[in-house]
Amino acid sequence: MASKKKVLVLASNMGLWAEELQGPWDALADAGHDLQLATEHGNTPLPMAFSMDPEFVDPVQQTKVNPVYVVERTKTLLESGAWDQTIKIRDAKMADYDAIVVVGGPGSPLDLAGNSKVHALLVDAWQQGKLIGALCYAVGALVWARNPETQRSIIWGKTVVAHPRPWDFTDDMPYPLYGAKPGNEGTNLVTPGFLYPLFVIVDDAVGPDGKVLTDPTASHDKPLVHVDGQFVTALSVESSKAFGDALVTELAKQ
Repeated sequence: MASKKKVLVLASNMGLWAEELQGPWDALADAGHDLQLATEHGNTPLPMAFSMDPEFVDPVQQTKVNPVYVVERTKTLLESGAWDQTIKIRDAKMADYDAIVVVGGPGSPLDLAGNSKVHALLVDAWQQGKLIGALCYAVGALVWARNPETQRSIIWGKTVVAHPRPWDFTDDMPYPLYGAKPGNEGTNLVTPGFLYPLFVIVDDAVGPDGKVLTDPTASHDKPLVHVDGQFVTALSVESSKAFGDALVTELAKQ
């Protein structure tokens, strides 16, 4: 078995998508790695209620996107307290970890992607040559993590994956959380769809020599994950498990 690594996992307090943490979490934990969750407020990252409903039909894709086993497994993780030992992002130091993984969900643009503390951790990881993973809308955090010398994104010239534009929500989006309680209730904000078109900003961030991969036909049977050097990026919820498996593979090479 590969040596045990310490992995910092960043998740949203505003609207995690259940499988986007469950998938990579289980893959990394099953491989024996030591995982530390971090969120903006230091609260347990709670999944959006939509992502815990196996009957939920994605209004854009017009298909069910939450497998029953994922919902049941997420309930088990929450009830066991596996995600309760969470620190604040501001207290995390990249020197303490071998890799950083930023997971998605509609809340990730609210408290992860534009978060300067997240950007600083990503830049530190990049400068230290450590593995960097980003899933779904959390890929946006890579856009704003900048090379201190050139002020270009750390993914400049890289090939990365981005959520397809045809999947972007444009209707009003609330952020109800499964298991919300006082002190960890998320937000009552309603946004006009996603906060930004991810593909567009990622396409700009990689520059003329980079490339953005996307696939609006992706599914659990056809996930999209790509590795370019120290970066592992993946499309959306359907690619969560494959994303976790790719992280495990890359960590085994270290």
